Amino acid sequence: MATPYESARILMELYDLRREETMREARSWIVMEFHPESADEIVAAMSGEHSAKLRMVLSYWDMAAAFANRGAIDAEMFRDASGELLASFCKIEPHLEGFREKTGNPEALAHTERVASEWPGATERMAAMREQFREMAAARG
Repeated sequence: MATPYESARILMELYDLRREETMREARSWIVMEFHPESADEIVAAMSGEHSAKLRMVLSYWDMAAAFANRGAIDAEMFRDASGELLASFCKIEPHLEGFREKTGNPEALAHTERVASEWPGATERMAAMREQFREMAAARG
């Protein structure tokens, strides 16, 4: 298990990675513009114009979640500092099983899913986020 200092250091390194310009653009696209209604839409996005953005963000959060799941980062500290994981995962979560089936990858986003499943209140929080994102998208037209 990571010490508090080690967890904090790794979390700061993960934060620095999130600040990189391409990653910033990808994170913004996921939260503000990506609103999949089905697993088919997610799969299509994985091979479409925004493939790199989607893959970058989803793989980043799954990697970071793996660190927490394996004890490299204290899980509670990870949740305290990584709320954006839920903002990204809430887009995929309703379609996760279909996504896994369509991609032939039954373990896709397994680390992210585990972190979210162990996050107190995550189900309600992600539902509220999805509603907020729908409202924001409607307001933008």
